Amino acid sequence: MKLSITHHTQYEYAEAVTDSVNELRLTPSTNERQSCYQQSITVEPNAPLFSYEDYFGNRVHAFSVNQPHRKLSIRTSMVVVTKRAPSAEEREAYLTGRTPEQGWAWLTSEEAGNRFAEFLLETDYTTITDDVRSFAAAADNPDTVNQPTASSMKVSVLDWLSSLSSRIRSEFQYDPEATTVETTTSEMFERKRGVCQDFAHLMIACARSEGVPARYVSGYHFVGDLQGGSADFEQASHAWVEAYVPTLGWCSFDPTNADPVGERYVKLGHGRDYKDIVPVKGVYRGTGEQRLKVTVDVRNIEE
Repeated sequence: MKLSITHHTQYEYAEAVTDSVNELRLTPSTNERQSCYQQSITVEPNAPLFSYEDYFGNRVHAFSVNQPHRKLSIRTSMVVVTKRAPSAEEREAYLTGRTPEQGWAWLTSEEAGNRFAEFLLETDYTTITDDVRSFAAAADNPDTVNQPTASSMKVSVLDWLSSLSSRIRSEFQYDPEATTVETTTSEMFERKRGVCQDFAHLMIACARSEGVPARYVSGYHFVGDLQGGSADFEQASHAWVEAYVPTLGWCSFDPTNADPVGERYVKLGHGRDYKDIVPVKGVYRGTGEQRLKVTVDVRNIEE
């Protein structure tokens, strides 16, 4: 697909503020599944941008607005070409020659621990509680009581992750009013409902509890043609998971939507959890009374 994406973030303050320092993680990564052909970023009040790569390899644009202002507008436009997701058959073909036991055993090796340390540790959003451990252990067979850990079963890492993603979709209800941007995995368990950010954090916590490296992905999901129009913010801005599968590498899973993560998805970046990949974040000097408006539009412009 050839997707045109616009993302507009606007802050309005009750009083003039100064010394606004901001970071933007709004540049799509270029990898084997997608290519960003062009991007423009406009900031009002006008401010020079400088860019760098953060620890995780995400492209960051930073800027400062020092003069007094009552409004801050950040608009980015981009064109991204995406490819379809590998089929289940193609994924399985890469796993030929390695047994499930060998895959799980490699994840317990010193090499895996050193290579993926930051994606195996708990964070504030992905605390590994008893609920998380029980949910993860039962992912392959939810009808089994006292299920042994996934790594002790003869199920491949890939199949276990797919089962885990599917179980989250079936047992937790999507509800934009149930959680906030600060909701943790343990809090979401109590409500049994949440949004893509919550489901991604839950899957990450479960994967890490079984020794599977997992990371949080921020991006866009094109669904406009499925709903008769362009997607709004809640539909287009999206979060999903990448987990490391021995032999295959980093594989994408969406615990919110059943479709494979393929040509409808545009990745902005990844991190340990949401905190590492906030699209727009900053600090300023002045009133705490502000109003935020975010609009996202994703369109297929492929001829």
